[in-house]
Amino acid sequence: MSGKNSGFAADLAAGIDLSNEAAPRRSGIANNVLTGRSNRIAELASGAVITRTHELVDPARCRMWSGHNREYGLLNEQRCEDLIESIKAQGRQEMPAIVRRVSGDPDCDFEVICGARRHWTISWLRSHNYPDFKFLVDIREIGDEEAFRLADIENRARDDLTDLERARDYLRALDAYYGGRQKTMAERINVSESWLTRYLDLARLPEALMAAFLEPQSLTIRNVIALKPLLKPEEKRARVFQEAATLRKRQIDTGTPMAVLDIIRALSAAAPPPKKSGSPKRSGSVQTISSSRGKAVLRIESADRKGVRLTLLHKSGASREDAEKAIREVLDQHWT
Repeated sequence: MSGKNSGFAADLAAGIDLSNEAAPRRSGIANNVLTGRSNRIAELASGAVITRTHELVDPARCRMWSGHNREYGLLNEQRCEDLIESIKAQGRQEMPAIVRRVSGDPDCDFEVICGARRHWTISWLRSHNYPDFKFLVDIREIGDEEAFRLADIENRARDDLTDLERARDYLRALDAYYGGRQKTMAERINVSESWLTRYLDLARLPEALMAAFLEPQSLTIRNVIALKPLLKPEEKRARVFQEAATLRKRQIDTGTPMAVLDIIRALSAAAPPPKKSGSPKRSGSVQTISSSRGKAVLRIESADRKGVRLTLLHKSGASREDAEKAIREVLDQHWT
């Protein structure tokens, strides 16, 4: 018997089946699958892997959690445009919203902790030619304070959540979960006290001041630096509130909201005590002429034999008539 035949006979004697060479490969695949399942079970048992319950539900059976940090009523097609296009392109919602089950409400099964935009978008799509879309949710069992921290972490870096929405959420949570203790809250949400203070200051701006802003969601924590000093002392505060009411009426009457910085400049100009009309306020060689209501109108930068250099303060809140009167006064003083 040749060496080749001898090897064949040896294989037969060893009981190896050579009739199907794929059998060992199939056996190996099966072993790998079983091994993978065993490893998965071990990971679940050890806590290394956490399973989540995801469901596709009717968005109409979901309500917003009362502590949600986004103002649902402000959502519209423009604010959700990116999400609308993404879900249409993918044919489904990729990222689940975080919800928890509710009881005692015949109209709802879940309340949304994180995912107001996803909920609004799916609801909008279902009513705009995509009736088969469902709301993908991740169902959790969590308390209110944990829900607040979870929502804060998810939305903290999002540009589409305004500073004012976030600030009001923080102010509500401060009393609801942390007994008014700012230091405790800062530690729990892992931020500095000074960072948290800026948001709380924004949320605490009085309604009489906020009235000046027809679009308050445009305010940011940077604006607080200019607005907070306008609230003290009491007489300054009263003048600022009066100017805020005037600015609001003017914007409503014209139908044109003012830019945030223009409003802040007008409020700041109204804060100092009113000056007698025509009485210049001197600061070195600079003079400021104010209206009878204390609105700065003109700034005289210099006046010499070469001429008079003026700056027209047209965004201080003074009227055109105030400006014309101030210019006439300058002409009376310097024209010979």
